[in-house]
Amino acid sequence: MASYSIDDAIRELTPVLGKAAPAGAVSGEWIATTMQAGHSSRTGGYRDAGGNLVSEESTKPLDIIEDVLEKLDAAASQRFNKVVIRWKKAKLPFMRGEITIDTTYDQSIVPRGPDDPVYEAAAAARRAFWQTRGGVREGFAAERETANVYNQTKWFGPHRRVLAVDAPEKLILATDGLSTPWAGISEPENGVECELFMEFDPATLDSTGTANWANLLINLGDLVADGHRVARDVEKHGAILFCRLTEDYAPLTRIILSCDPSRIDGLPFGSVPLIRATPVAEAEIEGRYPDEDWGATAARQALAKRGIRL
Repeated sequence: MASYSIDDAIRELTPVLGKAAPAGAVSGEWIATTMQAGHSSRTGGYRDAGGNLVSEESTKPLDIIEDVLEKLDAAASQRFNKVVIRWKKAKLPFMRGEITIDTTYDQSIVPRGPDDPVYEAAAAARRAFWQTRGGVREGFAAERETANVYNQTKWFGPHRRVLAVDAPEKLILATDGLSTPWAGISEPENGVECELFMEFDPATLDSTGTANWANLLINLGDLVADGHRVARDVEKHGAILFCRLTEDYAPLTRIILSCDPSRIDGLPFGSVPLIRATPVAEAEIEGRYPDEDWGATAARQALAKRGIRL
């Protein structure tokens, strides 16, 4: 686009910010970001002499900030992703207020791209953890849907798979991707901050049965990824009744999610807990309290009968 400078932006903003100022406002500050990963933001507002935010009847006039930001971004000779706009009320009537605009490039708010090394770092940390438990089968179960431009699949990153671990006297199936940091954002979070696992007697499972349970575990991972802080609720209650099973798994009817004392260390943004997924029959969870969240008491009692300690 044609040249557009900070001085041009100030000329556009000066009459608007002054006219939009509510009664009692003496200053204002807005922090806005450029469009990144399909998202931009704007925070801030007007303040009174005591520094308190002043309520505005409408913030619609301030949409000009996004327009100005877009023009500055398009004409910029130096890269930036953050703008701070400050307004100060004029000291004399009929005068226009003072406006300053500062542009900066803040690396900490840059969203993770599709080639960010944190994804492989997370996968390596999980693999190292499970290798201490047994032999990890190569190329076991993976479901890689078509990823978006940030290489995101349904688990918010490029990894959406199940590991099979041949441990002493048991087979472990574990999700491998729920704790992958989200793509397209900058927040220091390990995905949904957990991984799920199930344990089986290997003598009771053939290859078809193993594949069926692995597919179920991917579906459980989908539910956890779509849910609102499931790991937090499991930690709060110790164990919860999570979802129902189809008739294909009869007589097992429900899945219990419960805390495990182990954690996976070495992930890019700290450790994450393991959550055990246990299929149970309806008879094992009788005596539920109708008003209790997640049927937590019944879940804990069923696990206690199985000898699973929380």
